[in-house]
Amino acid sequence: MNVSTNWHQRALELKPASQIFIDGNYIDAASGKTFEDIAPHDDRLIAHVASGDVEDIDRAVKSSKKVFENGTWREMNPRDKKAIMLRWSALMLENREELALLEAVDTGKPIGDTLSVDVPNAARVISWYGETIDKTYEEIAPAPRNALAMITREPLGVIGAVVPWNYPLMITSWKIGPALAMGNSIVVKPAENSTLSTLRIAELAMEAGLPAGVFNVVPGLGIEAGQALARHMDVAKIAFTGSPAVGRNMLRYAAESNMKQVALELGGKSAQVILNDCVDLEAAASAIGWAIYYNAGQTCSAGSRIIVEEGIKDELFAHLRRFLESFVVGSQFNPLTQMAGLVSKPQRDRVNGYLDLIGQDGEKIVFGGEKSEGADLLIAPTLIDNVKPVSRLAQEEIFGPVLVSIDAQDADEAISIANGTEYSLAASIWTSNIAKAHTLARRLRAGTVWVNTFDMVDVITPIGGFGLSGSGRDKSLHALDTYSALKTTWIDLN
Repeated sequence: MNVSTNWHQRALELKPASQIFIDGNYIDAASGKTFEDIAPHDDRLIAHVASGDVEDIDRAVKSSKKVFENGTWREMNPRDKKAIMLRWSALMLENREELALLEAVDTGKPIGDTLSVDVPNAARVISWYGETIDKTYEEIAPAPRNALAMITREPLGVIGAVVPWNYPLMITSWKIGPALAMGNSIVVKPAENSTLSTLRIAELAMEAGLPAGVFNVVPGLGIEAGQALARHMDVAKIAFTGSPAVGRNMLRYAAESNMKQVALELGGKSAQVILNDCVDLEAAASAIGWAIYYNAGQTCSAGSRIIVEEGIKDELFAHLRRFLESFVVGSQFNPLTQMAGLVSKPQRDRVNGYLDLIGQDGEKIVFGGEKSEGADLLIAPTLIDNVKPVSRLAQEEIFGPVLVSIDAQDADEAISIANGTEYSLAASIWTSNIAKAHTLARRLRAGTVWVNTFDMVDVITPIGGFGLSGSGRDKSLHALDTYSALKTTWIDLN
């Protein structure tokens, strides 16, 4: 990373594309409406973004349906499809600085993170799924000898994807990678305040050779463009990452339209269980710190609860304090910054609302806890002790750099507390006893359980949860099944 680059100046010089992207072309919204894309770090107007609605979604879906039905992408030689996906991934890396800057300016993330994490990971997902295209085999069922029974995966058709603002590039890649690998077309509705990087990768996809219409992008408000996409009668599946409230709406829209498939990833209140036989509390504290303060806590799987067995809390807290001594909080344009401000004033105000709850039921601030006001979106890394398991601080997703600590008498109580929320996305256990780790991991109700680590993720393993965390799975080979339907072809050989 070039630490001498003046990223702030480069941000001021950005002239991003901000129209709707359909059929390989940028076009205005049919209504002519736009919305303002505001940089969270300085309230600067980045662009007037085209605000799509029902008519624009219909145009995008018709475009994607047409190219799906004519087979331009669906029937293309697998080797050629793979080559396009690999070239697309390479172009994302070639344009890494531009994409990273778009992502940072839109979301307020540190430029060091978007350069080293967001863009490379999104590019890897595209190339990884590209590699699966000519390596995925179908099945022959054990039919009688006078018959041939084939089981094949068939693409669903037009996929609608609605993605959030916290990891726009990465989460978009989780949807488009497997969807395109299986031969579908896709229409993406980005979050209103993080549209720019998605529009740019759509343009790069055309440069790589992806046929026009296979990947369309319609910016717009959720209540207009997002709802229209989820209700569209020609959309075969809606893939949504976001809040439980909107997730419930997505289920209703699907039921009220064509009963399309729905995949939901709806957040979490992930627990880290630290047992008193954990022999490396320094390592645990480092992982805990990164798990909640990275991206200012705006991560679905953020380890926002620690459940600490008796006897080790004081030492653990001391290590957490030392972790923060070297954790760089500051300007998003400093390449060394590890945590910057929140994405928007509404999100900052939401976190402030939770900080107001501290002390109402005996909670105590260990560090941080100060609210921010005005133009300041930075909330300091915060640790709250003596939190009751049933309190709002322990039950609700704060989506900020706020860690709550809950006491447990033993491992059994710790697991009970960990499972005691409606969310079930991720969890971890810190213990030196491998047998205990296996046993307790089975008891944790979570889509991912880490042992003696946290947030070790890759495209090779699925992500998703249970309960209020949703019902879908992104990433891994298993995602290919979720963007396809099994088809049986039985041939009589007599």
